Amino acid sequence: MPQDYKEWVKSISARYRQCQIKAAVSVNRELISFYWSLGRDIVEREAEKTYGSGFYDKLSRDLKAVFEGNSGFSSRNLRYTARFFRLYSAPSNLPQVVAKSDETGSDSNLPQAVANSEGSNLPQLVGKVDYEDLLTVPWGHHRLIIDRCKEDGAKASFFVRKTIQNNWSRAVLENFLDTDLYERQGKAITNFEYALPAPQSDLAQEMTRDPYNFDFLTIREDYDEKQLKDALVDNVIKFLLELGRGFAFVGKEYPLPIEGTEERIDLLFYHLCLHCYVVVEVKVKAFSSRDISQTATYVAIADDLIRKEGDNKTIGLIICKSKNNVLAKYAVGTSKEPIGVSEYELSNLLPTPEEIEKELLGGNES
Repeated sequence: MPQDYKEWVKSISARYRQCQIKAAVSVNRELISFYWSLGRDIVEREAEKTYGSGFYDKLSRDLKAVFEGNSGFSSRNLRYTARFFRLYSAPSNLPQVVAKSDETGSDSNLPQAVANSEGSNLPQLVGKVDYEDLLTVPWGHHRLIIDRCKEDGAKASFFVRKTIQNNWSRAVLENFLDTDLYERQGKAITNFEYALPAPQSDLAQEMTRDPYNFDFLTIREDYDEKQLKDALVDNVIKFLLELGRGFAFVGKEYPLPIEGTEERIDLLFYHLCLHCYVVVEVKVKAFSSRDISQTATYVAIADDLIRKEGDNKTIGLIICKSKNNVLAKYAVGTSKEPIGVSEYELSNLLPTPEEIEKELLGGNES
């Protein structure tokens, strides 16, 4: 067939795929919206109290009789819809113990709504998440977040936002739920508040984590800094995932462009959202105040000799085996360069050959 025919077929295929994606997104939005409204009904009616302990099983049977074979009406999934509504609802959305009517005669027991910028009424939610955000996340993701976050609406909202920002699959979401990302995000000790202009300072702080989880590495117990850096680069995709959204790897042992010196930056990154270079110094020992002056020097040089026009100020990040938080706080306060200090965790350690031999010999002797 002629080339224009092949191109036409290719164009049809692309348009159809786009149609499939749009249809899937639309179906998900409608499904999540329905589950929200169903959960709201159950909560507002105080259904378990009103209809007895067997309420979920009975509702499940009745709905399945109407919609035969629909797994969305299992008693377990019905419980999830109620938990879903409770988890994100602001207190004003939940039924009060005593229903009262206001002066207009309206029932204050009904969920309150707030007007968005377009003037339509949307539910008022806890945390920094919008109702529209909830509609874009698949139900399987929601169930996972509900299970792991229990009744912590702020934590659940955090993972909804991260899922949307990073387009996380369910497996990646589960990984970060397991690594306590919510508790670690933005927790590094830094001087960003006064060393960087707003709003870059807030965004830079949110970029950090403490501790960083390097459990994806498998190295010997007696590793040194070179082995740790090599292992991080060998696993650079997982390392970038742990660092967070926006990091792009530039180089390891990056040479400083100053003639007559042999100084090198351990790991150099560029942050696509902050539009700046990030100097990362890795330390296999406890944090020392001397680490600040070294990192500050590298940041200043990177600012002058590596940074390009349009880039924001370079940031330094020290990732160490351990730190004294009080010492780290005072140490970063002495620097005019923006620097943060975090720890790392590493549990997947291989025994040394000597330890393996000792264990084998011990086993033979017994």
